[in-house]
Amino acid sequence: MLDVKVKALFFDRARLERAADRGNARALSKAGAFIRTRARSSLRSRKRISEPGQPPSSHSGILKKFLLFARDESGQSVVIGPAKTNQVFFDKDRRPVRGTVPQILEFGGQITVFEVFKNGRWQRADLRSRRGALDKMRQLQRTAQTRYRMATLKPRPFMGPALEDEREHLPEAWAGVIRDA
Repeated sequence: MLDVKVKALFFDRARLERAADRGNARALSKAGAFIRTRARSSLRSRKRISEPGQPPSSHSGILKKFLLFARDESGQSVVIGPAKTNQVFFDKDRRPVRGTVPQILEFGGQITVFEVFKNGRWQRADLRSRRGALDKMRQLQRTAQTRYRMATLKPRPFMGPALEDEREHLPEAWAGVIRDA
């Protein structure tokens, strides 16, 4: 004989939604951390220039150090990528632009570099001061030999491949996110 017992289940909707939101926030943070770690590990510290299509070399460690992730306050998204640096670069019209190097590394493109002839070779001018960058550039132009050089970079993606490599593991981050509160 088959004995069936039915138990009435009641859900506290607000409690369930809070638990789901907390779990989603935890899972997004975990996914952001894993993707950032994968991107950081793809950057190699070496002197030589990486091949096009391969992740860029991390000559000074700045790109590797400034790869960050942040979860949106609403808890519905996470942003992962390199932070803006305070180095000044120029567009094709020689107007100062900020924060474009990681994008050019990822997708390829052109950037104008301001260089100064120093110690027998051309070096990129150090224009990190936000307010004084243009003044410093004008002073260098008066006192030293300078030039603008258009640099064309082929793509050296590191964020896209990191996302693709971690994509298969992302569902694991959401496994069991709703816990008993």
